[in-house]
Amino acid sequence: MRVFVTGASGWIGRALVPELVDAGHEVVGLARSDDAAGVVAAMGAEVLRGDVSDVAVLKHGAESADGVVHLAFGHDFDRIEAAIRTDAAAVEALTSVLDGKPFVAASGTPMVPGRPATERDDSVFAGPVAGRGDIARAVLQSAGRGVRASLVRLPRSVHGEGDAHGLIARLAALGREKGVAAYVGDGSQRWPAVHVVDAAHLFRLALEQAPAGSVLHAVGDEGVRIRDVAEVLGRRLGLPVESVTAAELGFLGGLVALDQPASSAETQAALGWRPTGPSLLDDLEKGYYD
Repeated sequence: MRVFVTGASGWIGRALVPELVDAGHEVVGLARSDDAAGVVAAMGAEVLRGDVSDVAVLKHGAESADGVVHLAFGHDFDRIEAAIRTDAAAVEALTSVLDGKPFVAASGTPMVPGRPATERDDSVFAGPVAGRGDIARAVLQSAGRGVRASLVRLPRSVHGEGDAHGLIARLAALGREKGVAAYVGDGSQRWPAVHVVDAAHLFRLALEQAPAGSVLHAVGDEGVRIRDVAEVLGRRLGLPVESVTAAELGFLGGLVALDQPASSAETQAALGWRPTGPSLLDDLEKGYYD
């Protein structure tokens, strides 16, 4: 299969492209810079130069492919609303030319008060990222136009060696800046997590097998207590471990304060996916976030 991948040089893309190539697929990766193009080419993929905001380039990549995996998303939290508008236009452009072909898009696991979120729960997001829920629903609605669309919902942490910009990496950096490994309240809030290689494997399985309209959860750890994360970071970084207010952690505070576990039981049953990589706490203990 000839597969067009947006975000091919990004964190998950760097795990997904080799996964696809090793499985015998021909990969075309979107690259907006010379550095990104070099990364994509080094993984054995063809390079398509362009930006995720260029709908003409996106349509060209999708039309010339047998399937698309859409990973690209701007994670500048100061411009999140603009990133959501760009993503909505990108999804519309890509799905408009994929009649009968598979389309796999990344999203996030929802939060359901009192229990782990499952694949059957709606994609509900609050605050400035509320628009991501609308995009997730648009992906699934494209199945009604003949696209074999599926949604892979990612947990709060997609971790592993080399993670420099994920939420755990940002939490570690904030700890170094403030001189404390922090949690909010009693730290009992839980975050779901997955190793990046396991996430990449699920994207490939979705591309190859998932029926139209599938919602899948790339969750390895159903819920890791934030206090446990802070304690490992504190020990690794030589910092005191303390409870703080959500406001003291800026934009991360609102996320850290929320209990948001998620399950992948239905995904594992449907596709035979089994997360086998290290847990989040294991990766923290290895010093990847030091």
